[in-house]
Amino acid sequence: MPRGGAREGAGRPTGQGRYQEKTRPVRIPESMVEQVLDFVISKGYQLPLYSSSVQAGFPSPADDYIESKLDLNTHLIKHPAATFFVRASGESMINAGIYPGDILIVDRSLQARHDKIVIVALNGQLTVKRLWQRDGEMMLMPENDDFTPIRIEEGMDMMIWGVVTYVLHQV
Repeated sequence: MPRGGAREGAGRPTGQGRYQEKTRPVRIPESMVEQVLDFVISKGYQLPLYSSSVQAGFPSPADDYIESKLDLNTHLIKHPAATFFVRASGESMINAGIYPGDILIVDRSLQARHDKIVIVALNGQLTVKRLWQRDGEMMLMPENDDFTPIRIEEGMDMMIWGVVTYVLHQV
Protein backbone atom coordinates (compact mmCIF):
# COMPACT_ATOMS: atom_id res chain seq x y z
CA MET A 1 0.00 0.00 0.00
CA PRO A 2 1.47 3.40 -0.93
CA ARG A 3 2.14 5.92 1.82
CA GLY A 4 1.08 9.56 1.76
CA GLY A 5 -0.95 11.35 -0.83
CA ALA A 6 -4.68 11.38 -1.38
CA ARG A 7 -6.78 8.41 -0.22
CA GLU A 8 -10.29 7.77 -1.43
CA GLY A 9 -12.88 8.65 1.23
CA ALA A 10 -10.38 10.50 3.44
CA GLY A 11 -10.58 14.11 4.50
CA ARG A 12 -13.53 16.46 4.70
CA PRO A 13 -16.59 15.77 2.56
CA THR A 14 -16.75 17.78 -0.62
CA GLY A 15 -19.76 19.39 -2.21
CA GLN A 16 -23.01 19.37 -0.34
CA GLY A 17 -22.08 16.60 2.09
CA ARG A 18 -24.45 15.55 4.84
CA TYR A 19 -26.48 18.79 4.84
CA GLN A 20 -27.72 18.37 1.26
CA GLU A 21 -26.91 22.02 0.60
CA LYS A 22 -23.85 24.24 0.52
CA THR A 23 -22.36 25.21 3.86
CA ARG A 24 -20.24 28.14 4.96
CA PRO A 25 -18.09 28.92 7.99
CA VAL A 26 -19.26 31.64 10.35
CA ARG A 27 -17.03 33.66 12.66
CA ILE A 28 -18.51 34.63 16.01
CA PRO A 29 -16.97 37.20 18.36
CA GLU A 30 -15.50 35.43 21.40
CA SER A 31 -17.79 37.42 23.71
CA MET A 32 -20.88 35.98 21.98
CA VAL A 33 -19.94 32.29 21.75
CA GLU A 34 -21.85 31.29 24.90
CA GLN A 35 -24.97 33.21 23.79
CA VAL A 36 -24.92 31.49 20.41
CA LEU A 37 -24.40 28.07 22.02
CA ASP A 38 -27.22 28.72 24.49
CA PHE A 39 -29.48 29.62 21.55
CA VAL A 40 -28.50 26.51 19.61
CA ILE A 41 -29.08 24.26 22.64
CA SER A 42 -32.40 25.93 23.50
CA LYS A 43 -33.67 25.26 19.98
CA GLY A 44 -32.81 21.58 20.36
CA TYR A 45 -30.37 21.47 17.48
CA GLN A 46 -28.45 18.25 17.38
CA LEU A 47 -24.72 18.07 16.84
CA PRO A 48 -22.93 15.26 14.97
CA LEU A 49 -21.57 12.30 16.94
CA TYR A 50 -18.80 10.51 15.05
CA SER A 51 -18.63 6.74 15.14
CA SER A 52 -14.90 6.65 15.90
CA SER A 53 -13.49 7.45 19.30
CA VAL A 54 -10.54 9.78 19.89
CA GLN A 55 -7.31 8.19 21.08
CA ALA A 56 -5.82 9.72 24.22
CA GLY A 57 -2.56 7.86 23.57
CA PHE A 58 -0.99 7.40 20.18
CA PRO A 59 -2.97 8.78 17.23
CA SER A 60 -4.94 6.45 15.00
CA PRO A 61 -6.47 7.11 11.59
CA ALA A 62 -9.72 9.08 11.94
CA ASP A 63 -13.02 7.95 10.49
CA ASP A 64 -15.07 10.53 8.63
CA TYR A 65 -18.31 8.72 9.27
CA ILE A 66 -21.02 10.17 11.48
CA GLU A 67 -22.67 7.60 13.74
CA SER A 68 -25.73 9.70 14.61
CA LYS A 69 -26.88 13.11 15.77
CA LEU A 70 -26.11 14.04 19.36
CA ASP A 71 -28.66 16.05 21.31
CA LEU A 72 -26.82 17.39 24.37
CA ASN A 73 -30.13 17.85 26.18
CA THR A 74 -30.78 14.10 26.18
CA HIS A 75 -27.26 13.31 27.44
CA LEU A 76 -26.83 16.05 30.02
CA ILE A 77 -30.37 16.72 31.26
CA LYS A 78 -32.34 13.78 32.66
CA HIS A 79 -35.11 15.82 34.31
CA PRO A 80 -35.68 18.98 32.21
CA ALA A 81 -38.39 20.46 34.46
CA ALA A 82 -36.09 20.15 37.49
CA THR A 83 -32.79 21.20 35.89
CA PHE A 84 -31.10 24.59 35.91
CA PHE A 85 -27.70 26.04 35.06
CA VAL A 86 -25.53 28.22 37.29
CA ARG A 87 -22.07 29.71 36.75
CA ALA A 88 -19.39 28.90 39.34
CA SER A 89 -17.19 31.55 40.91
CA GLY A 90 -14.38 31.25 43.41
CA GLU A 91 -11.79 28.51 43.82
CA SER A 92 -13.09 26.39 46.69
CA MET A 93 -13.95 23.44 44.40
CA ILE A 94 -10.98 23.33 42.01
CA ASN A 95 -9.85 19.87 43.19
CA ALA A 96 -13.28 18.57 42.11
CA GLY A 97 -12.73 20.05 38.63
CA ILE A 98 -14.95 23.09 39.17
CA TYR A 99 -13.23 26.34 38.20
CA PRO A 100 -14.34 30.00 38.17
CA GLY A 101 -16.59 30.60 35.17
CA ASP A 102 -17.61 26.96 34.72
CA ILE A 103 -21.26 26.24 34.02
CA LEU A 104 -22.80 23.75 36.43
CA ILE A 105 -25.81 21.65 35.46
CA VAL A 106 -27.92 21.15 38.57
CA ASP A 107 -30.80 18.69 39.01
CA ARG A 108 -33.28 19.60 41.74
CA SER A 109 -35.06 16.23 41.52
CA LEU A 110 -32.05 14.24 42.74
CA GLN A 111 -31.67 13.46 46.42
CA ALA A 112 -28.80 15.31 48.07
CA ARG A 113 -26.80 12.55 49.75
CA HIS A 114 -23.46 12.24 51.49
CA ASP A 115 -20.53 12.94 49.13
CA LYS A 116 -22.63 14.56 46.38
CA ILE A 117 -21.70 18.02 45.11
CA VAL A 118 -24.61 20.34 45.80
CA ILE A 119 -25.76 23.92 45.35
CA VAL A 120 -26.78 25.36 48.70
CA ALA A 121 -28.40 28.64 49.71
CA LEU A 122 -26.68 29.41 53.01
CA ASN A 123 -27.74 32.53 54.91
CA GLY A 124 -28.89 34.12 51.65
CA GLN A 125 -25.76 33.25 49.64
CA LEU A 126 -25.38 30.48 47.05
CA THR A 127 -22.42 28.15 47.33
CA VAL A 128 -21.29 24.90 45.71
CA LYS A 129 -19.73 22.32 48.03
CA ARG A 130 -19.51 18.58 48.65
CA LEU A 131 -22.17 17.44 51.13
CA TRP A 132 -20.89 15.55 54.18
CA GLN A 133 -23.42 13.82 56.44
CA ARG A 134 -22.69 11.46 59.34
CA ASP A 135 -24.55 10.64 62.57
CA GLY A 136 -26.87 13.65 62.35
CA GLU A 137 -24.05 16.07 61.54
CA MET A 138 -23.85 17.97 58.27
CA MET A 139 -20.98 19.91 56.74
CA LEU A 140 -20.30 21.55 53.39
CA MET A 141 -16.83 20.50 52.31
CA PRO A 142 -14.63 22.51 49.96
CA GLU A 143 -12.37 20.74 47.47
CA ASN A 144 -9.40 23.04 48.07
CA ASP A 145 -7.17 22.93 51.16
CA ASP A 146 -7.09 26.76 51.29
CA PHE A 147 -10.75 26.74 52.41
CA THR A 148 -12.35 25.44 55.61
CA PRO A 149 -15.43 23.22 55.86
CA ILE A 150 -18.72 24.84 56.85
CA ARG A 151 -20.46 23.07 59.73
CA ILE A 152 -24.25 23.34 59.45
CA GLU A 153 -25.65 24.20 62.85
CA GLU A 154 -29.14 24.74 64.19
CA GLY A 155 -30.47 28.17 63.40
CA MET A 156 -28.57 28.53 60.12
CA ASP A 157 -30.71 29.45 57.13
CA MET A 158 -29.78 26.61 54.77
CA MET A 159 -31.57 25.13 51.77
CA ILE A 160 -30.17 22.62 49.28
CA TRP A 161 -31.16 23.74 45.78
CA GLY A 162 -29.98 20.67 43.90
CA VAL A 163 -27.26 18.19 42.98
CA VAL A 164 -24.58 19.11 40.44
CA THR A 165 -24.67 16.52 37.66
CA TYR A 166 -22.23 17.98 35.10
CA VAL A 167 -19.56 20.69 34.89
CA LEU A 168 -18.99 22.48 31.58
CA HIS A 169 -15.70 24.29 31.11
CA GLN A 170 -13.43 25.24 28.30
CA VAL A 171 -10.20 23.28 27.95
